[in-house]
Amino acid sequence: MSVTRSAVTGVGSYLPENIVTNDDLSKFVDTTDEWIVERTGIRQRHKAADDQPTSDLAVQAALRALEGGRAHGGGHRPHRRGHHDPRHDLPVGGLHRPAQAGPPVCNAFDIQAVCSGFVYALSVADGFVARGLARCALVIGAEEMTRLMDWTDRSTCVLFGDGAGAVVLEPVEGQGTPADRGVLGFALRCDGNKTDLLYVDGGPASTGTVGHLRMAGNQVFRHAVVNIAEAVTAACEAANIQISDVDWFVPHQANQRIIKGVGDRLGLDEDKVILTVADHANTSAASIPLALDTAVKDGRIKPGDLVLMEAMGGGLTWGAVALRM
Repeated sequence: MSVTRSAVTGVGSYLPENIVTNDDLSKFVDTTDEWIVERTGIRQRHKAADDQPTSDLAVQAALRALEGGRAHGGGHRPHRRGHHDPRHDLPVGGLHRPAQAGPPVCNAFDIQAVCSGFVYALSVADGFVARGLARCALVIGAEEMTRLMDWTDRSTCVLFGDGAGAVVLEPVEGQGTPADRGVLGFALRCDGNKTDLLYVDGGPASTGTVGHLRMAGNQVFRHAVVNIAEAVTAACEAANIQISDVDWFVPHQANQRIIKGVGDRLGLDEDKVILTVADHANTSAASIPLALDTAVKDGRIKPGDLVLMEAMGGGLTWGAVALRM
């Protein structure tokens, strides 16, 4: 039986030029490179310039993804974005800027699921493309998390960085089996009872300020390892695949200890895990496409490979997706 699936036909990413190392942070935060690396695996992060809005990062990542995809010129190209932009409430996420990467008139909207935003946005775009409602979709994860940091709180400010990643989705015909190219299965989750574990203590409707990110680190760690593993298993079941079938695991780059904990719980071979957290830190919704682009560009992830991706963010939200490149 012939089925239409949405397949990744282009991948791109962008990181701001300014690099902030752990030693740089130690000059004004009570921390050390050794302390950060031991607990997180992070060695540096990128920080956007003061006059560089999140939407500018998104445009650069989108243009690079489009260069690698089949989608050029006209045609209906909806944009799906999963990110948080502290600078813009209207238009949402500064959508006027990412539109520069496509035709002047298209569908464009934000999806706010924090670190899980890329997985959630990918599921929405897949619905459009696989159902024939769009010939192409551009999914962007873009973040400037450093603008939400309390730079006196060493438990959170050392964890995050800025960046953007994007993928192009286009329809492909398959036989309805796990051997098909394209998105094979999703599992999306949310538990609003755990909002106080990871949140921002401000906003237009509460304090009228941007606020700072707050996190109960130990509780988030325990929740992440157990529940992400469950979502990954559910996504594999939806895709009719086994964990052992997976060629590459591209996790949300939150913390190396969390990634290892999830991998161990799932029985994943460490050699199959794509890690960029040391160089990028936690870029929230941008971290999966950034890591994906890194592995595609260096030749590890190849056409036909089975890829598993997962993320967890504030809300709490989390989810996983299985796809064949």
